[in-house]
Amino acid sequence: MFQEYDVIVVGAGHAGCEAAAAAANMGSKVLLITMNMQTIAQMSCNPAMGGIAKGQIVREIDALGGYSGIVSDKSMIQFRMLNKSKGPGMWSPRTQNDKMLFANTWREMLEQTPNVDFWQDMVRSLIVSRGTVVGVITGMGQEIRAKSVVLTNGTFLNGVIHVGEKQFGGGRMGESKATGITEQLVELGFETDRLKTGTPPRVDGRSLDYSKMEIQEPDEEIVGFSYLPVERIQPEQQRHCWITYTSQEVHDILKTGFDRSPMYQGRIEGSGPRYCPSIEDKINRFADRDRHQLFVEPEGFNTVEIYVNGFSTSLPEEVQYRALCKVPGFENCKFFRPGYAIEYDYFPPTQLKYNLETKLINNLFFAGQINGTTGYEEAACQGLMAGINAHNNAWGKEPFSLSRSDAYIGVLIDDLISKGTDEPYRMFTSRAEFRTLLRQDNADFRLTQKGFDLGIASQQRLDLMHQKMDEVAKIKKTLQEFSVEPEMINSFLETKKSAPLNEKAKAYKILLRPNINIQELVNQIPFLKAEIGSLNPLSLEQAEIQAKYDVYIEKERELALKMSNLEDLMIPESFSYDKLQALSSEARQKLEKIRPKTLGQASRISGVNPSDVQILMVFMGR
Repeated sequence: MFQEYDVIVVGAGHAGCEAAAAAANMGSKVLLITMNMQTIAQMSCNPAMGGIAKGQIVREIDALGGYSGIVSDKSMIQFRMLNKSKGPGMWSPRTQNDKMLFANTWREMLEQTPNVDFWQDMVRSLIVSRGTVVGVITGMGQEIRAKSVVLTNGTFLNGVIHVGEKQFGGGRMGESKATGITEQLVELGFETDRLKTGTPPRVDGRSLDYSKMEIQEPDEEIVGFSYLPVERIQPEQQRHCWITYTSQEVHDILKTGFDRSPMYQGRIEGSGPRYCPSIEDKINRFADRDRHQLFVEPEGFNTVEIYVNGFSTSLPEEVQYRALCKVPGFENCKFFRPGYAIEYDYFPPTQLKYNLETKLINNLFFAGQINGTTGYEEAACQGLMAGINAHNNAWGKEPFSLSRSDAYIGVLIDDLISKGTDEPYRMFTSRAEFRTLLRQDNADFRLTQKGFDLGIASQQRLDLMHQKMDEVAKIKKTLQEFSVEPEMINSFLETKKSAPLNEKAKAYKILLRPNINIQELVNQIPFLKAEIGSLNPLSLEQAEIQAKYDVYIEKERELALKMSNLEDLMIPESFSYDKLQALSSEARQKLEKIRPKTLGQASRISGVNPSDVQILMVFMGR
C-alpha cells in the first residue's frame, strides 16, 4: 500500500508543516502523518504570529523559502510593527490572524506542494535497525519505510489536560494523546521529562461590552512578513483588538480556587513557561501588583469567538467564570470553553546535533515542542531546519546549520543543544548577541541566497532580493553624491527643530541627524524625489537604517567575526574529556554529555567557564 519515502514527518503542527514543505521543495518524497487531517496547522493557542523576536523568526523562515510568512500574511486580520519607538534591531512584526483561514491556507499550500503525501493515523513506534531509523509503525499497524524521520509531536506525547481537579488524556482539548513513542525512545536510551503549557478561556464576543475597554488600533501601513508580493488585506479592512485589566477583586476570586489548582496541588509535575505564565502564577509571583493586562483578541473575520490573552489558567471552570465576570467589559460574558493546562513529554535538546538529528539514532530528527520550546514561530523554524536536514541525510548531503550571527534561528538551535532547557523555551531579542545584525528588515539579505542554494527559496525570491539590494545601493550613492543648498532645506529643518545649514551639505549627512526621516527628506528635495522617490519604500527604509546605524552594524560584524574564530576550531568527535583533570568536574560532565562540535559551542555550555575553554585550546594544540 505504501511506497518507501525519503522523509516521513510525524505531526502536522507548525513544525511538521514547515518540515514537510522544506523537504518536499528540495526534492524529497515526503509523507506527512497526522492524527487528524482537520487540524493541520491549527493555532492551538493565541490566533497570532510574530511579536518581539518571534517576528524576526517568521521573516527568517520566509527569507529561506518557508511558508509561515506567506500563510500569516494571507490570513491576517490585523498588522502591527512593535517597538517602532526603539532602534530597528528591536522592531518586530506581528499579525493577528483568522485561525480557520490560517489553517486552511496552510493545508492548501501543502496540498499544492508536489512530493507531499498525507496519512491520517497515530504513529505508535519507530522502526530502528542498527542504530538508524528506517520507518514508522502506525496505530493501525502499517509499517511505512523512509530514509529519514522527523518527529514533531507537539503536546501530544502522553498529554494530560488539567481543569481544576479534573484531568484526562489528550494532546489538545477534544483530541486524544499519542502513546508509545516516549516509551520506545526511553528504551533506546533517550532522556525524557515533562513540561506544561496552558491556554485561556474562549468567550462569546457578542456577550462583551467593548465600550469599557481600551481599543488597540492596527498600523495604517501593512508591511507583513513575506518578502514576496503576497495579496494582503487593505488597512481599512483590519479588525481591532482591545485591552482591559484584572483587579484585586478578580485576584481574590481566583485565589479561592487555589486549593483545587492542579499546579499548586502537585498534580502537574512539568515546568510551565516562565515568560507566559498562567494568571494564577502571575498573581502568586507578582503579589504586589493589583492588576494585570488582558488582550481581547478576535479569532477571525467570521466568528464571534474571542481569545482572552493573558488569562491562561487551569483553575476550576466555575472559578474562571466568576473571576472573568469581574473584568471590565466581561460582566455578562459567555464561555465557549474554559482555559486548561496541558502536561506532555519532551526530550531535553542536548541530545541533538546542530542539524536537529538525534545523537543516539541516525536519521531521526526532533523539531518543535518535543525539544522543549513554546510558540508557533519557534516550532516552525525548527521544522524548517529539520526538514532541510532530513532531506540532506536522505540524499547523502552535508548538514545545514545557521550560526548565532546568521539568524535568530541559529541562536535558538545553539541555545537548545548547548544549554538545554528545563522550562518551555521562547525567543527574546535579549538572547541574541547580534541584534543589530539580525533585524527583521534584512532577513532576505542574510538568508535568501542560502535558501536558494538549498533549493527551497525560489528564483523570484532571489531576484526580488537582488533588486532590493540594487535599489538600496542606488539610494545611498545618490544621497552621498547630491549636495543640498541651505535654501532648499532650512525651512524644513526648522520645523524639525534641527540646526539650519550655513553651507551646502551632502544629503547623506543630513539624513544622519536623529530626527530626520528619509521619506521626508526625499519629499523636500525635487532632485531626490525624481531620482529615488519612486523606489520601494522598504528599500528607502533599508538605506536609512544602514546609514544611521552603520557604526553599530560594523562593530557587531567585527565582533561576530572574532567569535567565528572559535566556531572554526573543531573538536574531534573522539575527543576524551575525562582525561583532562585540569577541567572542573562539572565542565567534564557537561562536555562529555553534550559533545560540542566547536570551541565556540563549548564556551556557551552552562557550567563551562573561560578557563575551561583555554585548557581545551591548549590540549587541542592551539
